[in-house]
Amino acid sequence: MKRFYNRITSEITLNKERALIVTILNGNPWAENIAFDENIIKLSDALKLNNHTVKTLLLRDMDIRYCIGCFGCFDKTPGECSTVADDSREVRRDYMNSDLVIFASPIIMGYTSALLKKPTERNLGLLLPYGEIAQGETHHPARYDKYPQLGLLLEKNSDSDYEDVEIISDMYMRDAINFHATLCFTKLTSDPIEEVINEINSI
Repeated sequence: MKRFYNRITSEITLNKERALIVTILNGNPWAENIAFDENIIKLSDALKLNNHTVKTLLLRDMDIRYCIGCFGCFDKTPGECSTVADDSREVRRDYMNSDLVIFASPIIMGYTSALLKKPTERNLGLLLPYGEIAQGETHHPARYDKYPQLGLLLEKNSDSDYEDVEIISDMYMRDAINFHATLCFTKLTSDPIEEVINEINSI
């Protein structure tokens, strides 16, 4: 059963919907940004209280290289990178075993961190190398029967505004289409954590 926070009383109410397997990709590149990491920990703890299974991947501590565009993941070693053996394999495994993947990052120069860009590119092998028409556009067809839904958690800074948030959200909506998913929510670390939990519980 899932649990819902009451924003006024902070009480938790139970819901009989299924619990989720959630993977959080923490794209915070700076260890000194303690507040961001603490927010992720609080979110993870709250999700566990709501009966969800949660795994957080701290990307800055992982060896994930940039995609070199060889497309070996399409044909040489379908679904896996044929060139670089690194921690992106763990990311892909956890990604595909999840019901929901949350991309979390501070806003840096109007976008998410490069740490989040790398696993998105390295996930290309999770699709087939062909093309199909979806929503009037050409996209790669699915390699697997099921893909996780996506969520986006951003930290604004003094140089960012809500237009930045909207642009980033639109880009991740496009990524969701590419990976046969839906971007279920975009939230800020400044939002009450119960709002984020309720977004997730409603999936």
